[in-house]
Amino acid sequence: MSVEPVRSVSATELAVLLGAAPTGGQPLYRGLADALRERVADGSMAVGVRLPAERALAEELRLSRVTVSAAYRELRESGWASARHGSGTFVAMPSGPPAWGSMVGAPVDGVIDLVNAAPAAAPELREAYLDAVDELPRFMSQHGYHPGGLTTLRAAIAGHYTRRGRPTTPDQILVTGGAGDATEVVFEALVEAGDRVLVEHPTYPGAVESVQAAGGRPVPVAIDATDPDAFVAEVDRAARQSAPTVAYLMPDFSNPSGARATPEGRRRLAATLARHGVVTVVDEVAAELVLDGSDDHEPFGVPVPESAAVAIGSLSKTVWGGIRIGWVRAEAARTAQMAKIMARRQLSVSVLDQLAAVRLFARHDRLVAQRRRDLRVQRDALAAAVDDRLPGWNYVLPAGGLSLWCALPAGTSSTELVAAARSRGLLLAPGPRFGTGHLFDDHQRLPFTRPVSELTAAVNILATLVVSGDASMSAAPTLVV
Repeated sequence: MSVEPVRSVSATELAVLLGAAPTGGQPLYRGLADALRERVADGSMAVGVRLPAERALAEELRLSRVTVSAAYRELRESGWASARHGSGTFVAMPSGPPAWGSMVGAPVDGVIDLVNAAPAAAPELREAYLDAVDELPRFMSQHGYHPGGLTTLRAAIAGHYTRRGRPTTPDQILVTGGAGDATEVVFEALVEAGDRVLVEHPTYPGAVESVQAAGGRPVPVAIDATDPDAFVAEVDRAARQSAPTVAYLMPDFSNPSGARATPEGRRRLAATLARHGVVTVVDEVAAELVLDGSDDHEPFGVPVPESAAVAIGSLSKTVWGGIRIGWVRAEAARTAQMAKIMARRQLSVSVLDQLAAVRLFARHDRLVAQRRRDLRVQRDALAAAVDDRLPGWNYVLPAGGLSLWCALPAGTSSTELVAAARSRGLLLAPGPRFGTGHLFDDHQRLPFTRPVSELTAAVNILATLVVSGDASMSAAPTLVV
């Protein structure tokens, strides 16, 4: 019986993978641990690979052995490495936090819930459902299943894309039970086990989980809201190095960073990915939530073949999360393929919801205009409150979207802050949920989707925690950044 040899990475090989010595004001051991986590997360080092001895890596990186030992210890404690007596330290993958969807709980009186960036329902929703109920008898003598979606709804969604500058026919639309359902179907259709999928970093946690559920390996690519078009060069580099098959992007008001590609940048990005043979999955859930500047940016993918881009959308942000209507827009052959996958998951989306959605699309411009007005007021109020009560928190004011992505002052941990806020009736998602490993523990997402009174109260709670130096925020070593 043969024994499979242990795979190892030498100190020299690992030094090349890690690149320059970690900098940025944080302890060297933590910077080294973060860099090692990144190489595991992006697939550069596989689970089970033996890391070099501490002394050898310290000599190669010109660091003290104490620094390397501390980095290895942090990796073991966080689940990214395991020690085997007499054999060394091996790359591992932590079990991970609870699923993103499980963090969304039912509303509770007296609790400010900012975990999900989800606004309240549009007033027009009630009337749309009442009209839908009046039309429902026309369908009640039938079996009630409409695989792929009602023809009238698919036509309404297709017309919406056509008016935005992306000519679309109803057979290019698949109706799903929300954007999350659409994402799951798309990745099941496009991703094979072991495929690498480019994702923005930071990005929406639910999409990363969908990639992993399909057997894909996320490859994070840094995105900067202050220079969003620099992302094109980063994607080009990552595509050459990692050979991905799919990319998941949010060109308009990325969640959580708020970055938005310029008209020229989105065209170059689409062309770059198409040149590499990468199918781009474009999440457009927040694309129309333009609060400042131009609202006439063309949809992503206009200059490339239909086969190169798949769009995902929903009514969750413009209308309400409670109406479970999402969709996929793709070339007709691919939509038909996804419809078969969808049929295995559920025979049809609710007829009543679809009938209501048809009426909501007929009022689309008015709905979006009101949502923009509400979000603009709430964004500005939240930003003013942060500036006033949390002066050490820095952010780039987004021109649209749903949240502020705040860089925290040195010494503040999002994970510990969120835990302390929970005890005060404020629910938030910790920064690391939007990245890999412990990255972004120095950031906090603050959605501006709730009423101004709740947003102001949330900032007051955070300010109280920061000023008081709550014990739960000062005991953990993760506070040192």
